[in-house]
Amino acid sequence: MSRGLILGIESSCDETAAAVVERGARTLSSVVASQITTHATYGGVVPELASREHLRAIVPVVRAALAQARTTLDDLDAVAVTSGPGLAGALLVGITYAKALAFARGLPLIAVNHLEGHIHAVLLDERQKSTTEIDVPAPDSSTGEPALALVVSGGHTHLYLARPANRTWTYTLIGRTLDDAAGEAYDKVAKLLGLGYPGGPWIDALAPFGDPHAVPFSFAQIKPKLHLQGKAPRTKAARTAPIADLDHHFLFSFSGIKTAVLRYVELHHMRDEAQARIPRMLALSRLPQTREEALALCPQPTLDLMASFQHAVVGDLMKKTFAAADSLGAARILVTGGVAANRELRTRFTNEAGKRRIAIAFPSLALSTDNAAMIAAAAWPRFLARQFAPAALSADPSLALGR
Repeated sequence: MSRGLILGIESSCDETAAAVVERGARTLSSVVASQITTHATYGGVVPELASREHLRAIVPVVRAALAQARTTLDDLDAVAVTSGPGLAGALLVGITYAKALAFARGLPLIAVNHLEGHIHAVLLDERQKSTTEIDVPAPDSSTGEPALALVVSGGHTHLYLARPANRTWTYTLIGRTLDDAAGEAYDKVAKLLGLGYPGGPWIDALAPFGDPHAVPFSFAQIKPKLHLQGKAPRTKAARTAPIADLDHHFLFSFSGIKTAVLRYVELHHMRDEAQARIPRMLALSRLPQTREEALALCPQPTLDLMASFQHAVVGDLMKKTFAAADSLGAARILVTGGVAANRELRTRFTNEAGKRRIAIAFPSLALSTDNAAMIAAAAWPRFLARQFAPAALSADPSLALGR
């Protein structure tokens, strides 16, 4: 009997990752090579540099994952790889390597949507905490019922209704961002304030020392886009997730608050202070942990601005996620993606779910950001259903999930 070992490979953005997961329920290894230092100078990911770094890291990362799992290529049952969405060049590095490995070893190749991987990061954590032996893990280890999933990261802010069906999953898109993802707004605001990249961890660390009500940010109500109905989509995002097909109450938009922060910085003459902070940021080796450390880096008005920004963003995510849960009658919410590592988000979502008596789950911090264990876990139901990728598999940078 096979052990159900799947080697997962993830290279959609700026993390080169490989992992070995047993039957979608037990992580034997998870190795991630980060490119943060490469892109930090530019304040964001440079696609060409990301592809080059993936080429350098892919072989040693896969070898390290196999060694950490005390597994050889002969022990594997399949190879899984992220096929999209993401950066085209970055995706191609992982896909090309995975295809070559699968072909050389005669292993089935499984293509995984990056967004689906993030959803399975939560479920993988739950399966690993289970005390029962899992042969074919249930799609939802708590109830087997559909779950509302919020995928919130640097590139995505999506709401899905995830349903278990015939050993695999189906996904229905409920809501999404119209412009910037929440994590992208964090990065851009952090860059504007002279903080490091990625910006999320810095704002998460500094915001608790500010007043979240100092700056009254708000989100305008998104109105139905009636003028788009029946017309050809004008952007890639609209083609993969048409606006007119979604309830406008569950749509997000974070470009406005980013602009509001910019105007606040200019109005209060904070730009010079932010520019002067950049050299100090490059010299720091860790995030500030005390009020004294925070004030040594940023004056109180800047801390208040960050706290107000974060409070508003988390509040908007909460409002629309719980509204969708109420509308759909969902008894369970999964929150995942890089922004799901944010401490205020976890605290406020957990408290609100408790008030509403809705079950809520997050992945561990290690599984919140991009990793390959989630890709291998998402591939297990597809392996059981024999949903293998064709030989012509290629990168799909705008790959959609669900319908």
